[in-house]
This record gives sequence, structure tokens and C-alpha cells, in this order.
Amino acid sequence: MFGLSPIGLFHTLVSLAALAAAVVSLVKCQEISVNNGLGKFYVGTTAITALTAFAIFNHGGFGPGHGLAVVTLMVIALALVASVTQLFGAASRYIATIGLSATVLFHMIPGVTEALTRLPAGAPIMNGPEDPGLKPIMGAMFLIFLVGAVLQGRRLRAQK
Repeated sequence: MFGLSPIGLFHTLVSLAALAAAVVSLVKCQEISVNNGLGKFYVGTTAITALTAFAIFNHGGFGPGHGLAVVTLMVIALALVASVTQLFGAASRYIATIGLSATVLFHMIPGVTEALTRLPAGAPIMNGPEDPGLKPIMGAMFLIFLVGAVLQGRRLRAQK
């Protein structure tokens, strides 16, 4: 389906489940937290998505998507440490909350790129991952993340 290998299909389905959990969590709780089942599901499925990315080589060898998977796993680890310890002091809650929100952006970058370079089947919207039309879309997603991070930071500060 859409030129996906079995691991690519699994990766995509797990990623979509993670994104659905993120949306529900962000709407319901205004954050993704490992202190509830939805947040734990998100973190687990995001980690699986990042790990399965290492088995996908659509564009040759190790590429930007693989690097993003490494960054995703590092941010998850940082957010988990910040969630369960006070290693970062007063910043721990901010690091955990905004870090996990950043991983949603990390899902969206390759997800949107792949969707726009594969769909509609036979006549994709973008020519490839280097298509200049992707840049404003990536910029808009980053801006949405920044606005969300500021709002989350303000909410956390107000909770003190």
C-alpha cells in the first residue's frame, strides 16, 4: 500500500496511533504527561516509531529521518528523567512538558513530508523531500509548536 514495506506500514500505523494519543492528550490535558495512561501510550508508541525508523531506508542509507529518530529518543529520555526526578530543579516540569510536545513536531516533519511526497497515489503533491514547497509547511508547523510551547509554559507557571 502506497509503496510501503511491511515495516514501513507498521511504522506508519504506530506513528498514527501515537499522534492520535498526542492530540487527545493535548486537547484534554493541555500537555502530554507520563503520569497518565494516554501519555504513557504516546511515549511508548513514539519510541517504537523512532526505533522502527532505523529499519526504513527509502532514500538510501542513514538519512535525516534516522537522525530525527535519534533526537526523538534522546528527547523522550530527557523528558522521562525530568518527569520522574528533580534533576533539573524547577525546570523539570517545563522540560518534560515541552520536550514531549517537541516530539509531536518530530513526528510531523517526516509524516507530512512522506504524505505529501506519496499522496495522492500516482500524482503526489510534492516531488520529493527537497521540494521547496515543503519549507513553508515545515515553518508553519514549527511556529505552531512554538506557540504551543509558550502557552504550555504560561500554564505551568500559573499552576505554581
